[in-house]
Amino acid sequence: MVVAIPLSLGTTWMLDTLGLRITLILGSWLNMLGASLRFLGTLRSLASSYRYLVVMAGQTVCALAQPLVIFSPTKLAALWFPEHQRATANMIASMSNPLGVLIASISSPMIAGTDDQIPVLLLAYAVPAAVVCFLATAGIRSSAPPTPPSASAESSSSEPFLQGIKLLLKNKAYLILLLCFGSGVAVFTCFSTLLEQILCVRGYTNDFAGLCGAVFIMFGVVGAGLLGLYVDKTKKFIEATKINMCLSALACIAFSVVSQMRGQKVAVAAVCSLFGFFGFSIYAVAMELSVECSYPVGEATSAGLIFISGQIQSVLYVTLLQALTQPLATSTFSTCSAGGDAAVSWRVPMLVMAGLLSVFSCAFVIFFHTRYRRLEAEELARGTKRSNGSTVCGSSPSEET
Repeated sequence: MVVAIPLSLGTTWMLDTLGLRITLILGSWLNMLGASLRFLGTLRSLASSYRYLVVMAGQTVCALAQPLVIFSPTKLAALWFPEHQRATANMIASMSNPLGVLIASISSPMIAGTDDQIPVLLLAYAVPAAVVCFLATAGIRSSAPPTPPSASAESSSSEPFLQGIKLLLKNKAYLILLLCFGSGVAVFTCFSTLLEQILCVRGYTNDFAGLCGAVFIMFGVVGAGLLGLYVDKTKKFIEATKINMCLSALACIAFSVVSQMRGQKVAVAAVCSLFGFFGFSIYAVAMELSVECSYPVGEATSAGLIFISGQIQSVLYVTLLQALTQPLATSTFSTCSAGGDAAVSWRVPMLVMAGLLSVFSCAFVIFFHTRYRRLEAEELARGTKRSNGSTVCGSSPSEET
């Protein structure tokens, strides 16, 4: 998370300046290199004093690849799909990341049951990374299709990077989206990062925490799919984002309450499902909304800055919530591993997390208003094209006579 923040601005520049093809190929090579280094760091032929350094170097290289891939869906949807498919395309590309995390989380314990099997696990990670690297290098031939799928893609002339940044900083609607949705991303990061620590204090096992994380992602992918299809048909980006942010805040409030109760597995799992269903579904729609309210700024720049905002706020929120934990008397029902996590209460941090999401959701509902600039530009371009076509048809008889 920390490594990705300073690289994010460079990634947005690459996507909007060098194009989608170069960025994706570079990301795939970095991911393959990082995965290979992590595997090599576990080999017994390597001196033990260097193994940790090699593994951490590989992890860092993989972190360098993360923004190159995560920032791509909005640009991909804008260049390769028509306006009635962009939200769905963005959703599919965006949700592939958490879906991959879910698959890795489920399969990893099956592959590596003991410490001696960690090299096998890292090899299992490296092989798909190598396959994807080959497919990206050999299969991605251009950054855009030969026939533009929409008027905005056909007349794609994004503002220069620095000029685009200046325009975004002067755009009130975009700044509200940047702050409020970035806060939402931070809350979801806190949830995913701290879930096991929060639940083990109340006697829930690590397996149950993993199950809650799984249903959180699965229902989130389902919600994202449904909302993406709905928004593509109705173009109600603002309404969908506002309603789902409010429902996410309610689900977060519910989680802050039930997570502090013992023996409520069904309630905790149900709330995690709802939190994922309403929260995950916002991501792709909000990325499309960021482009709509900031057009003609480059898609990667407008969506990328929101991701950067979410990452920065994530670091701050995780640090804040951990600092707000309070010492707890020794508990006979805690399932936490030995250490600080077993002796702290998460009641106050959970209420603060719910309060932050509620405040920013209310602020977004009240203050965010914008035009759909990209859709308006595409409609204007279509009208101009129809007008020019009718003019040509109307003048052809006189030219023949």
